[in-house]
Amino acid sequence: MATVDKEALRAKYREERDKRLRPDGNDQYIRLTGRFAHYLDDPYTPVTERAPRTDHVTVAFIGGGFAGLVTGARLKEAGVEDVRIVEKGGDFGGTWYWNRYPGAQCDTASFVYMPLLEETGHMPTEKYAHGPEILEHCRRIGKHYGLYDNALFHTEVLDLTWDEQRSRWTIRTNRGDAFTAQFVAMGIGPLHVPKLPGIPGIDSFQGHSFHTSRWDYAYTGGDPSGAPLDRLADKRVAIIGTGATAVQCVPHLARACQELYVFQRTPSSVDVRDNHPIDPQWFAAVTATPGWQQRWLENFTANQAGGLADEDLVMDGWTDIARRFRSRIRAIPPAELSQETMLAAFEDADFEKMEEIRARVDAVVRDSDTASRLKAWYRQLCKRPCFHDEYLQAFNLPGTHLVDTDGKGVERITEKGVVAAGREYEVDCVIYASGFEVTTDYTRRAGYDLVGRGGRRLSEHWADGMRTLHGVHVHGFPNAFIVQPTQGANLISNIPHNLTEAGRTIAVTVRHALDHGYAQVEPTKEAEDAWVELLLSGAGRLLGSPDCTPGYYNNEGHDAGLKGRLNVGHPHGAMAFFGYIDQWRRSGTFDGLAFRSVADRFGRRETAGAD
Repeated sequence: MATVDKEALRAKYREERDKRLRPDGNDQYIRLTGRFAHYLDDPYTPVTERAPRTDHVTVAFIGGGFAGLVTGARLKEAGVEDVRIVEKGGDFGGTWYWNRYPGAQCDTASFVYMPLLEETGHMPTEKYAHGPEILEHCRRIGKHYGLYDNALFHTEVLDLTWDEQRSRWTIRTNRGDAFTAQFVAMGIGPLHVPKLPGIPGIDSFQGHSFHTSRWDYAYTGGDPSGAPLDRLADKRVAIIGTGATAVQCVPHLARACQELYVFQRTPSSVDVRDNHPIDPQWFAAVTATPGWQQRWLENFTANQAGGLADEDLVMDGWTDIARRFRSRIRAIPPAELSQETMLAAFEDADFEKMEEIRARVDAVVRDSDTASRLKAWYRQLCKRPCFHDEYLQAFNLPGTHLVDTDGKGVERITEKGVVAAGREYEVDCVIYASGFEVTTDYTRRAGYDLVGRGGRRLSEHWADGMRTLHGVHVHGFPNAFIVQPTQGANLISNIPHNLTEAGRTIAVTVRHALDHGYAQVEPTKEAEDAWVELLLSGAGRLLGSPDCTPGYYNNEGHDAGLKGRLNVGHPHGAMAFFGYIDQWRRSGTFDGLAFRSVADRFGRRETAGAD
């Protein structure tokens, strides 16, 4: 690191951050309504007419992505057969159902990203599986566990209300359903409500346009499996956004379009992916011992948690920074080891890594001006790291043009095209790779507001920020569970690991309630308060700190106050939480939960934990 001027680099990072800060924060984005409402149509599966449901189920799960699939699977394994998944898409898959843009693939290794591989016996074809394979795996899980039998597709929940008299939830939907469930669980995910940039004139463009989450293959040609986009040969196309989605689809567009204009506000850090097919013999050796996928999950997470593992099974860009950090920590004399020296070691490792990523841009991109504008000037974990072996190379093609806005973004959109830095680029098509609502309120993204005991709404309970026990249970909302990372492990590098652990927790809890005839289960106020206090005792988010360039990791660079401080995980890290929750489940005492029978559900007698 002797060749790096650290203070100059810090100053460069601050300069690049400051030019991108906007007073409107998240309000710079708009929802897909009005003229853009058709962007949300399902282009993949026709809606099938059906009669409204007015029956009763044991468990209703809202969301048919990984969260619903893994929780449904664990419930089925626990002998809870009466499970209904309600999904707004036409099939299982969640984000992988909607996001079928060319080149879509996971950026975390398949072995740790794709859940239930061991249970379903599936071998991923690549280290980083592409979207069609992941979608098919979602269907495989649904079939394997019989989750199709009672599912409701193309169905959106409008109202979810607790019925205290009958100790059950009433679920109303946009299909006229009004059925009940003893338990409800929600796994709506952060990547299902697309957003558009609030660019002046966005509704004036007279050409073709769409959001990447509803890719229009009828216009572009090709298909999700990778067939060439053969209808773009005479087209001038603009893509707005340079995050993970654009990094994956730009190479396909670059090969297909007459002219491609990539509008960039902030460059992504793009490291080597080095994808390759999985060797069946190697896979057979890896999977010979039962429990292999759980070991891989724990190993990946341990490497993320400061490089705590003795080996690295995955060996990728996510674990590389941890390996570098670990080697620097080991170089510190024991007498000098402190929080300050550890933070300095982490910064040095990050500086080293980002210098390599920026050097890679120079080595790949032939035009020096374009290369300079593709360099990311922030710490690697300030924004979601990207890994790709064709994105940077796409800018060497003569028809691909980077339109860097120097942090300002697109100025406006006209009838004919896109304006940036005072120049109008006339195009035939505008593609919005502008992402999803991630940091908006949970109830806004859900599309409904959970109504719990006494008519109290979830939006009221969370007015000052999320409050849960373990990120799963919420006081005042009996028999309701949430499947998501926050206030649990909060492992952002591999979301499915969070979901599989939450699914186990829910299955164990529901099974216990059913076995003992309990009508209700919820966390006590004291337990929820204690968990929130524990969360606030930590150092806060390690990703997307306020000194980072704006993005969804750091609430677009704005201090979110208490809400932001509650958007964290266990203060001792993901491995600590996973170890804790595993012990909590195994103990059988259900510390922090109150179970009530039918006779005492009105509070005359309360049983905390197991009997």
